[in-house]
Amino acid sequence: MAPHAPSSPLPGFWPALDAAQQAALRTVARVRQFGARAPLVYQGDESDHVIVIERGWAKVTATTADGHDVVLAVRGPGDLIAESAALAGRTRSATVTALSPVRALVVPASRFTGFLEANPDVWRLVTGTFVHRIDDHDRRLQAHAAAPGARRLAQLLARLAERSAHHVPPARDGAIEIGPPLSQAELGSWTDASRETVARALTVLRRADLIRTGRRRITVLDLPALRDYADQDPGDDEDVPPPAPRA
Repeated sequence: MAPHAPSSPLPGFWPALDAAQQAALRTVARVRQFGARAPLVYQGDESDHVIVIERGWAKVTATTADGHDVVLAVRGPGDLIAESAALAGRTRSATVTALSPVRALVVPASRFTGFLEANPDVWRLVTGTFVHRIDDHDRRLQAHAAAPGARRLAQLLARLAERSAHHVPPARDGAIEIGPPLSQAELGSWTDASRETVARALTVLRRADLIRTGRRRITVLDLPALRDYADQDPGDDEDVPPPAPRA
């Protein structure tokens, strides 16, 4: 079994700002509400604003040359989105769609640039966002190259549980409800697995009492044991049940 590397998810762009910086950014922003399934930005659009999610979750997708939508990431409370295209003055590279009702701050690109010029230390947060997303992309490529579908899904669920715990405290028994309401098809797209593979993997994890599922709801019951399963040697048989949950 490979050793599990401690995970330190970033708290998000917004929580990393101090009170004065948050107040300053609010003065140049407008609040917008997006219903579930509503697009926040479209792939290919011109870039004229950035968005900070205050409440809710959204998915990031890109359309491939053959017309398929691929899930690349999720964004949640405190996240800055659409900043790279706006700051670089290029078209959007992906579509961002609300998974649940979203409340967000929308900041024109010119005003966001002015905010950064007035608060140069915030540039480090923006740069950190870029680096964190590159690291996420690299981890995804490594997982896809080294792990079968079931373990790729377990790795993803463990990361989502860690992130969700930053926004909603775990239950008294340690259970963590994953915030983004993702379908099996979306989980499959994100992990490059078929919907059938995702369904089988969820069944394995449920039978081991590592997760509980409902419609677009997944609760991680034992995060350490889920990590252990995700980190098993890639040469192991993926159909072997994960270790028994810890007492």
